[in-house]
Amino acid sequence: MDYGEQFWKWFNENEGELFDFEVDKERIFDRLASQLRKVDPNLTFEFGPKQAGKREFIVSAGGVKRAFAAVTSLIAKAPNLNRWRITGFRPRRNPPNIVKFAGKQVDPRDVQFSLLDDGKKAGIYLFIPKFRDTDPDLKQIGYLLLDDALGEYDVESRVALIKMLPPEAPTEGIRYPLVELPTRFDELMRQLGA
Repeated sequence: MDYGEQFWKWFNENEGELFDFEVDKERIFDRLASQLRKVDPNLTFEFGPKQAGKREFIVSAGGVKRAFAAVTSLIAKAPNLNRWRITGFRPRRNPPNIVKFAGKQVDPRDVQFSLLDDGKKAGIYLFIPKFRDTDPDLKQIGYLLLDDALGEYDVESRVALIKMLPPEAPTEGIRYPLVELPTRFDELMRQLGA
């Protein structure tokens, strides 16, 4: 039995606790993270809310492209669990959520982008209020905002350049509100035949 199969065996044996994780969130999340690290140290997870007796379980590569194969392999081995919808990679969220990380918060309504085109892939300038290149927390928030807007898979596999800047940075190109990124990105991908 490989680590992926072991993970799903563990998940199935603990699915009652996982489904109601709010009872002891920290302990349950620590145990789940430990099990995922056995598959790949970069894997992370998210849970969706309970809806109609089901809950979504999302396995993420944590924004690390070399962990994509581990996500794909793990999801392929997932058993059919009645109360769960298993999802590989953080999906798009429309509209993107407010992101809170390391005591900082960014509302996507305050973020703008410019979409770049190199003829093969997209590039994105992301304009984040109070952004400084020396602030790793705001960089992480920027990537989480992009994952919310486009989904983790598209950000890592279809975007060649991501540059985060403060709103006052001078750049060429039209700026749009972040909420428009999915539509404009999809249109560019159609034009590029991607």
